[in-house]
Formats: sequence, C-alpha cells, structure tokens
Amino acid sequence: MRILYFADIRFPLERANGIQTMETCHALAMRGHEVRLVVRPDTHAPPRDPFVYYGLPRSPRLIVERVPAAGPQFARRVAYLSFAAGRVMGAARADVLMSRDLGTAAILSKMPRAVRAPIVYESHGYAPDVAAALPEMVTTARPPGAARLKRLTEREAAVWRDADGYITITAGLARVLEEKFGKRSHTAVVPDGVRVNSTPDRPETSDAQVVVGYAGHLYPWKGVDLLLDAIAQTSHASALIVGGHEVEGDRARLEALAAALGISSRVTFTGHVGPEQVPALLRRATILALPNPASAISTHFTSPLKLFEYMAAGRAIIASDLPAIREVLRHEVNALLVTPGDSTAFAQGIERLLADGELAARLARNALNDVDDYTWSRRAERLEALFEEVRSAR
Repeated sequence: MRILYFADIRFPLERANGIQTMETCHALAMRGHEVRLVVRPDTHAPPRDPFVYYGLPRSPRLIVERVPAAGPQFARRVAYLSFAAGRVMGAARADVLMSRDLGTAAILSKMPRAVRAPIVYESHGYAPDVAAALPEMVTTARPPGAARLKRLTEREAAVWRDADGYITITAGLARVLEEKFGKRSHTAVVPDGVRVNSTPDRPETSDAQVVVGYAGHLYPWKGVDLLLDAIAQTSHASALIVGGHEVEGDRARLEALAAALGISSRVTFTGHVGPEQVPALLRRATILALPNPASAISTHFTSPLKLFEYMAAGRAIIASDLPAIREVLRHEVNALLVTPGDSTAFAQGIERLLADGELAARLARNALNDVDDYTWSRRAERLEALFEEVRSAR
C-alpha cells in the first residue's frame, strides 16, 4: 500500500507529536507499505537525520520529504498546504492519505474524491475544547477568540463528515465526537505505542534508594507540581524528572517549588534529552508516575507516550484514575490508580508500593506483559485494517 502522511511540523520535532509520527510511519514501512512522510524543513543547521535522531533503522520504504516552506508562520502554512494539495493530485497517486493535522485534513477532504485517495484523519482531541483549556494548562498559550473557536468547531464537523476514515487515540474521544456530531462509519480507536527492545533489568539504584520517575513535558497540566508535593509527603522517596525545555520556564517554576517544599536535594531534573535516552533513564527509577490532574485533555483525550514507555520499563506504575488512563491501566492489576489532583493520595500510593514489594513486582510484571498489545507494530496493524476498510468502500 502507498501511504502519504502529511505532518505540517518542522522535522525532526522533539515533542511527542514528532516521535509518534515517525514511529507510526516507520512501523507501517516495516510492515511492507511504501510510506512518504511530508514535513517542513528542520530548523537546525545542518539539518538532522530523522532516522538517527529517533534512533530507528533506515528503511527504503520510508521517505521523508521536506516541503520548501519558509518565512513567517502564515506563509509556511500556506506553502505547506499548497504543496500537499499538489502532491495529492500528482502522477504517483497514493492509496491512502493520512494526517493528524485538522487543517490539512479539512482541506484534503474537501477535494473531489475522483482526484484523491481516501483521507484518514487521526484525532488527538476535540480542537475547540483543547484550545479553550490550554491557557490554564500551558503558561505560553493564549486564550482563543470566539472566531477561532467557531472556525475550529466547523473544521471538526467537516472532517468528521467528509474524511473517508477517522481515528481517535482513545474511546473516550470517540464518544465525545459522536455526542457532538452523531455516529459515522469507518472509525477506529488506535492508541499510541512504544518500542519494546528487551527484558527490563532491576532498577539502577541500591535497595535503600527509592526513585519515583517521570518523563515528559513539565506543563502544569502534566501534574509534575502535584508529584513534587507528593514526594515531600513521603518519608524518603526522591524524584527523577526527565524532560522539559528550559526556554519555556516550567523547569524554573518546578525547581522553585522543590526549593519551597524543602526537597531540592531529593529531586533531579535532567532537562530535555533525546528519545533514545529515555528508556535508560526510566530504568533508574523504582516507581514511575503519571500524575495528570483532571482536565479537558487528560480526562478523555490523552494517550501519552510515557504511559506505554512506563509499561515497557518493567517498573510499578502509579497513575491518576482518569477515564482515558483506565482504557489501558487497571487498578491493582497493572498499576496503582489514585484520585486525580490529590497529592496526598499520590504520596500514600507511593508509600504503599514501597511497603509492599510483592504488589509492586506484580503490577510491573503485568504491565510488561500487557505492553505487547501496544507496540508500534501493533499500532500499524490496527491502522492497516482501517486503511483496507476505507479503500474497499471506494
């Protein structure tokens, strides 16, 4: 199958968006499909090789094509969308078009079906709700105006109606969209994935050390503030915080919080690291934490890469008891789920895992067994089934 994947992002991108896009395309290529990933140029000089940056073996079936887009954001956006439209109608027709970008999907789905392949859109959240909630969750986000919210709502409705296939990363998101726009055919719930390389070893700490690990961004809606408060309430646990961009100011905020709580000596911040470094850092932890408070994104929309990385790390997981998280984790089966937004509940959960080594080992073992259903290859297999379905419906 020939797949054109449109990602209007600079590439490679350090964020989860870039990792998920590259891993998905690579997994499809490894299953024998011809994949062309259309992106914007890297802003680094010299440009980085995506295969090297993401630590993936090169595949002749995966071509990364950079659109010559330059100038201000609006100009880059127009250049990318114009290129995408021309690429769709080019001589080398694809069998399936795919994107997780709402604007790109909206434009491509309006093109006559006679001149384009089936378009499959992958949704990671209901855009108006996400845009409205972001200013309270991300310090650099600006409140959206009424006109923007109206435009996003219209785009969501149009893509739900016109896309040939529709993917959501959680069942909760699918329900939200159905409640707003009604049922539609050719949909699939396809969660994110992880690369499973080997059997995890013991934590790289002594028996006297207890390290609670977290990997990801440091935005307020990720809950790292809550995790630090929980660490302060424990008797001797320390925290390993992997990730975060210094320029965004969130690390400084959390360092100040750790100092105010009197636990600076018990908290290690690594700063931003490359994707290939994360698994080894997670192996330094004895417990891994997913402390998201309830929010417009976390409650129903999130399928965080760290969740699956934690499962693959072979460590006990403590996580917020949210509907989206419960689609993967089960309380006292493969994780310990606690009240979202409650640092005391998190602290008590950490203490419980410290006191009951048998429970911690069982949760880690079950999570590791379950992660086989969330590999990138398994994700590609689920996508493949939907691609075949929309092609057959033509």
